[in-house]
Amino acid sequence: MHDIRLIRDDPAAFDAAMKKRGVAPAADALVALDRRRREAATGAQTAQARRNEASKAIGAAKAKKDEDTAAALMAEVAALKQRLPELEAEEAQAGNELDALLTALPNIPAADVPEGADEEDNALVHERGTWPSFSFTPREHDAIGPALGLDFETGVAIAGARFTLVRGDAARLQRALGQFMLDRLTREHGYEEVAPPLMVRDEAVFGTGQLPKFAEDLFRTTDGRWLIPTAEVSLTNIVREKILSHDVLPLRFAALTPCFRSEAGAAGRDTRGYIRQHQFEKVEMVSIVAPEESEDEHERMTRCAEGVLDALGLAYRRMKLCTGDMGFTAARTYDLEVWLPGQQRYREISSCSTCTDFQARRMNARYRPEGEKTTRFVHTLNGSGLAVGRTLVAVLENYQREDGSVTVPEVLRPYLGGLDALGAR
Repeated sequence: MHDIRLIRDDPAAFDAAMKKRGVAPAADALVALDRRRREAATGAQTAQARRNEASKAIGAAKAKKDEDTAAALMAEVAALKQRLPELEAEEAQAGNELDALLTALPNIPAADVPEGADEEDNALVHERGTWPSFSFTPREHDAIGPALGLDFETGVAIAGARFTLVRGDAARLQRALGQFMLDRLTREHGYEEVAPPLMVRDEAVFGTGQLPKFAEDLFRTTDGRWLIPTAEVSLTNIVREKILSHDVLPLRFAALTPCFRSEAGAAGRDTRGYIRQHQFEKVEMVSIVAPEESEDEHERMTRCAEGVLDALGLAYRRMKLCTGDMGFTAARTYDLEVWLPGQQRYREISSCSTCTDFQARRMNARYRPEGEKTTRFVHTLNGSGLAVGRTLVAVLENYQREDGSVTVPEVLRPYLGGLDALGAR
């Protein structure tokens, strides 16, 4: 959510930022609503003060037996009593309209974010690792996976399209991947492990930006809660409506959870295999920092995610997303894309975003700088460390053998009882 004061101070700059994100100019409408709200608020305050003043004057006039003055004052008080609710209603209506417009607008992109319409305009930052070589034609994961326990047909029979039953070696590998990622983030990078709620209230998904604009991307329960699309929602809302001490920052949280997405905007995309599911597991990182720390934290978080890929021996590249491909709440996003030899292409496996104070304003999450009486909004960041199912896909494709078995990356072997291969007989 945006600071209306900044829009009021420089409406042209705000419209220019929104233009980069493909949003029509809105500053004039926002400033007009803000003016209307403030004028109504000032009018209500003035009327209330005059009502109080006139009410006291009535008593003084009666004490002097000045009935004409008392009567005039009583008529004025009666008129003010009638006018006050109108002014308060006008203030509330203008405020609601202003909030509705503000909450529908995306975050301002950072200055270094490239302008563009879609993923074709994203910028390569760097590539890491070496593509594996094979003495045979590598297969895609949906050809390798069934023999190891990726049961696409039964998943669909049980739950419908975009659900997969994972069993046997594939289930063991998926569990090992999630545990390895979480252990690495908590033991080596200082993230605090969290087991958060998987169902949240309206205000939680509003705070992280999924509501009201993206409700169709979520699953809702019968009692009005929402299944989390990512643990970002639960983890970021830990600081909702709180004023933190500066000395507790930065806060870094990590969680391994199921995630649930309707994939409303993905009709016809990745209908085969395990890439795009309604239910999947992900290790999520969330950082809560002071504003002056957020730039360094974004780089740190992205390197933490890259470290998981390095440890697994997977080749990848870092992309800086353009304005047209970034998420609603992000000011800057780095996508990590892993190399899939079966598909002969890079696929997204992690997104790491800085949201500046955009989410914090929606959540009213603040901190008190040391030595200051006033509070400021924190900055929030989130990133995947990594998407577990997509990492399983990457391991299957990059470590496949000609006989259909899969070599276990060395760092995962302790999680699998020392096994060096799956599917080997």
